[in-house]
Amino acid sequence: MYYFASDMHLGLNSEHSSSRDRERLLIRWLDEVSADASAIFLVGDVFDFWFEYRRVVPKGFTRFLGKLSELTDRGIEIHFFAGNHDMWSYDYLHSECGVILHDKPEVFELSGKKVFIGHGDNLYPTRPPFMERMMQKMFRSGFMRRAFAATVHPNSAIRFGQWWSGKSRKAKSLTHVFTGENEYLVKYAREYLKCVDIDFFVFGHLHSKVDYDLGGGKRLFVLGEWISDPTYATLDPSGDLELRHYGK
Repeated sequence: MYYFASDMHLGLNSEHSSSRDRERLLIRWLDEVSADASAIFLVGDVFDFWFEYRRVVPKGFTRFLGKLSELTDRGIEIHFFAGNHDMWSYDYLHSECGVILHDKPEVFELSGKKVFIGHGDNLYPTRPPFMERMMQKMFRSGFMRRAFAATVHPNSAIRFGQWWSGKSRKAKSLTHVFTGENEYLVKYAREYLKCVDIDFFVFGHLHSKVDYDLGGGKRLFVLGEWISDPTYATLDPSGDLELRHYGK
């Protein structure tokens, strides 16, 4: 069995749930699904903010990081996709916790299906706007990350990151109303299918719980969020992918 989840935003306290409660819930879920998991895919924004220095990582999340380490030590494959809130994930999560890091979308062959997996924050059916391109280049630039780490004290960096994440969260509603063919991820998937045959697209980012029929047996899934309505997806050995709610 394959499992998928995204957008836990650990570190964010909201009126719906505290970060510590979500962390405990996520650990309980990981414990349960590890019983039969061939692999677990964490599809971005697991953390509300994450930045690694060479010898310093953000305070907290010890229960979650310990659980990742325990599961990978048992031989369970865990894939961690960088989202727009935790894109600055480097060697620590791999070397200390054993997860497989992905900084861009990937295609996997799972249960006889071709599955495209990515957070979904920087995917466009056409060339993105100029300012969006510049922001993406800046935030994902290796030089900029090294310069930031070399010149900004960790305390200041964490404070800035938490402010930036909070500003981003306040700028939009917690949940998103999915608009079908008008969604940029649907447009992206349709363009991608012109070149590559994919059975399932699996995204996070939108904070919507979506199972969308693209026609011809192709489907697009958005995994939802764990702040107010914890949701995940399963792909069974027969190739059936399904969204599920996880109770608090």
